[in-house]
Amino acid sequence: MTWLKNYNWNMFVSDCVAGIVTASIALPQSLAYAQLAGFPAEYGLYAAVIPLFLYAFLGSSRTLVVGPAALISLLIGSSINKLAPQTPQEYLSLGVNLTILTGLFLTLLSLLRLGRFTTFISKPVISGFTSASAIVIACSQLPIILGLQPSSGLTFNDALIFTATHLNQTNLAVLSLSTLGIALLWSSKSIFPILLKTIQLKGPVVLALSKSSPVILVILSILVVSHFDMHLDHEIAVIGQVPNSLPSINTDILAFARWPDLALPALSIALICFLTSIATGITLASKNAEKIRPNQELLALGVANIGSGLVGSFAVAGSVSRSMVNFASGAITQMANVISGCVLLLSIIFLTPYLFHLPKAVLGVIVIMSVLPMIEFKHIRRCWVFNKADAISLLFTFFSSLFLGIEIGIWAGIACSIVLFMHRTTHPHIAEVGRADSGYFRNVNRLNVKTQKNAVFLRIDENLFFANIQYIENYILERCAKSQEVTNLVLIFSSISSIDESALDTLEKLIVNLRERGITLHLSDVKGIIQDKLKLTDIFKTLAPGKLFFTADDAMNYIENKNK
Repeated sequence: MTWLKNYNWNMFVSDCVAGIVTASIALPQSLAYAQLAGFPAEYGLYAAVIPLFLYAFLGSSRTLVVGPAALISLLIGSSINKLAPQTPQEYLSLGVNLTILTGLFLTLLSLLRLGRFTTFISKPVISGFTSASAIVIACSQLPIILGLQPSSGLTFNDALIFTATHLNQTNLAVLSLSTLGIALLWSSKSIFPILLKTIQLKGPVVLALSKSSPVILVILSILVVSHFDMHLDHEIAVIGQVPNSLPSINTDILAFARWPDLALPALSIALICFLTSIATGITLASKNAEKIRPNQELLALGVANIGSGLVGSFAVAGSVSRSMVNFASGAITQMANVISGCVLLLSIIFLTPYLFHLPKAVLGVIVIMSVLPMIEFKHIRRCWVFNKADAISLLFTFFSSLFLGIEIGIWAGIACSIVLFMHRTTHPHIAEVGRADSGYFRNVNRLNVKTQKNAVFLRIDENLFFANIQYIENYILERCAKSQEVTNLVLIFSSISSIDESALDTLEKLIVNLRERGITLHLSDVKGIIQDKLKLTDIFKTLAPGKLFFTADDAMNYIENKNK
């Protein structure tokens, strides 16, 4: 709340405009994401209001918008359906307890100061996970926009199979409505901005109108369905009566006995909630010279989710689309979220009676068009060209999330990333080098450099420790065995800043082993911090007649003079 110290009227005006614009977008999205999570429509509105107020008082980002999010809603729906609830009441109970447990995990991570643990999750893993999740989300809505009646909680495979086998039952009226909705939302990305520029509108008005296509779609679809009684004559499924009552705290819905079953899904949701929120928050902070505090964000998100659960709603996270709109609309502080929450509260009271004829297919269209930008096929190609290991972790995460389930996919991706990291660390790059014309030593496979028949110069590009020293030793012995003329081996330590006891012990044995083969080992470019550690041991006695050189060039000159 530090922004309150210098708050003024001009800032309030900017926040008011941004809050109203963001609320107009949050309304249709919240209804759509409630459907995706398997909750009644009004709970999507509750999830869009209460967390906004709570985050406004605790979040470290001044413009991040917290509320229903497509990815989190999908995780909620799939996690609950795996527990096979028998009644709608049980479904809601599981969802609420899952949300509260998610909030508790986030709060616990904050108390343990683990906000930086996300550095262990690579961007390719996140990219693969979000791309697969977007495809799963879009496919889950295919039966809905075709007017089919699927059972809830279909997996990616089941959704495709169900759609293919029931394609002959497509409701043409629903399909027509969905097609027009997709056309409207798609064209709004290119045609709307051009039209607005033509009439020379400026500022937040342009942004509000250019982002208002979901609102326009909702209004038009309600008018068409209600006027022509399409929900009766053409069997178009609508969301029905939406209560205009305000959210209230209900602790009776807590079911502690189910928490063990919900623990792992809650941890997965908490992880994704934090990852998506902190990534969006950092992006916004970089545009506004702010600083995001990860542990504070964990606390704010935890409290926001606990609050959402206590009013009977589902888990929330930072919304990428609404946050970007909020920032672009001129939001300066979290007062914009407070105003947005107030607008949504008024919407619950006065607008919900008019939502009766809102087609579920339209909400499905909004979901699909919202998640399509999350698919990053270009990133896969870039990773494959730049770093094969990153591409492998991305693809492994992508296919695991797609075919094994998104809850398994994120953990599988993290495991794959760790395994590949361990492989890279335990198999460090070792370059055989020679002297270039500049006097610097470069890789013999890249440049035409000067080498010596009886000497091998190896540069180890990794610190020496127990996990990689065996690989390094084997590499050195195999290289020396390739040439019978080698009598000197120079290990260049320019990239080494640390060495542990296991590596030191192996290095001493390697010196003796090579000496028995008639090869003298030398060291060069040893950093001061490493020399200080080595002086505490007897390795320099073991090294003799090998020497410690200041540079590889000194070592080559010494060997050249020795050979004369």
